[in-house]
Amino acid sequence: MPAAETKKRAASPRKTIRPSYSYLIEKKRDGNEFDKDEIRFIVDSIIDNEMPQFQQAALAMAIFFQGMSAQETAVLAEEMMLSGEVVDLSRITMPKVEKYSTGGVGDKTSLVLVPLAAACGVVMPSMNGIDEEMIISTLRKLSSIPGFDVDISLERFTDQLRDVGCAIIRQRAEIAPVDNALYQLRRETGTVPSLPLITGSVLSRKLAQGADGLVVDVKWGNGSFIRDVEQAKQLARSITRVGRSMKKRCVALVTDMNQPLGDSVGTALEVKEAIQLLKGEGPEDLKELVLKLGMEIVRLAGVAGSTLSAKQAVQRHLQNGEALAKFREMVVAQGGDADVIDHPEKLPTAKYVRKLPAPKRGYVHTINAGAIARGVQILSQDSDGNWDHACGVSEIKKVGTQVKQGEPLMMIHYNDESRMEAALELLRNAYRLAPKRPTPPDLVVERVA
Repeated sequence: MPAAETKKRAASPRKTIRPSYSYLIEKKRDGNEFDKDEIRFIVDSIIDNEMPQFQQAALAMAIFFQGMSAQETAVLAEEMMLSGEVVDLSRITMPKVEKYSTGGVGDKTSLVLVPLAAACGVVMPSMNGIDEEMIISTLRKLSSIPGFDVDISLERFTDQLRDVGCAIIRQRAEIAPVDNALYQLRRETGTVPSLPLITGSVLSRKLAQGADGLVVDVKWGNGSFIRDVEQAKQLARSITRVGRSMKKRCVALVTDMNQPLGDSVGTALEVKEAIQLLKGEGPEDLKELVLKLGMEIVRLAGVAGSTLSAKQAVQRHLQNGEALAKFREMVVAQGGDADVIDHPEKLPTAKYVRKLPAPKRGYVHTINAGAIARGVQILSQDSDGNWDHACGVSEIKKVGTQVKQGEPLMMIHYNDESRMEAALELLRNAYRLAPKRPTPPDLVVERVA
């Protein structure tokens, strides 16, 4: 089967005796497990629009409160994966690994990791869904590159993976359509945080993209939708445990998102920062996370056999320009203007830049990363939803940094003065200064494999 083809779920006969939806809801409400046929029946009913929305909502709420076993979740993930098209990359002989992140403020790791992994000999089939963003998605960042197309067809996607080794596109509607329907339902019913539903969602989509393995970055903190570190650890364990039961290699890192990652938040500003890192420069925290996730990717793929060799491979390709060359190939393949790599001034640039002065002398004690993201959103997005790629913040002072009164906590890039006051209120309140220096948090909290 050519690499550009996809395969679909084979039609399966329905059970002779079909359980009622109320029976299934009550069964889960009472804490009992579904068998494989019942889960398939549920997925089929959603595909065929037979289960009413109110009963889908009741079922989601029952799962939210009662949970699902690892086996149940694995069956759900597989059935949702097979509800649509599954990309067949079997003709591509190189190992194929995907990355999933719960989304964070200033997180531009995918912009670096995807071409870096390809340079190391690992194919990265990257489709980004709406659950992988914290206001500013990877796709929105890439859209700041003139001409870059995030909506290419599955055929072009698989051809590009074969020829370049990497691609970053929007989640396709034909991939795991039942998951798409359930995610919208979860948003409307307050059941998004359900660990088995998150786990099933992640694995169904990522494995449908043709990956052999998955590296997961579970973020926790005020810049993530997961605010509790224990919940983040539970999700990391759930995804890796269920992934293994599906015979897929999987590893997860739990990482801190109580301050922005890197020195900038915005679209074009984050692309510039990613390019800096691909040139061997860039902020230390971003470099640390890219290095640790990159090591996991090459080890999971079997390209490196030890921690030391994995670290050396990632560092080498980041420093010798090969990862940057892969990024350039990807940009060109998806119609983007690769001149921005050598001439970052071709990326959108704001008319105005002003500092956010520190109100007093002290140490940066805490930062509300979510407030910074919302401030950038106010600066960047108009009432019609159009996004100004030039806007954002840069040179962010991080936790533990000492500042003098009046010294900039960050630099604000903007084009519309009328949006500044509302944004400034959020940006000012995002910082708390204290006289004593705090201990900066560890970036990686836990590794789960």
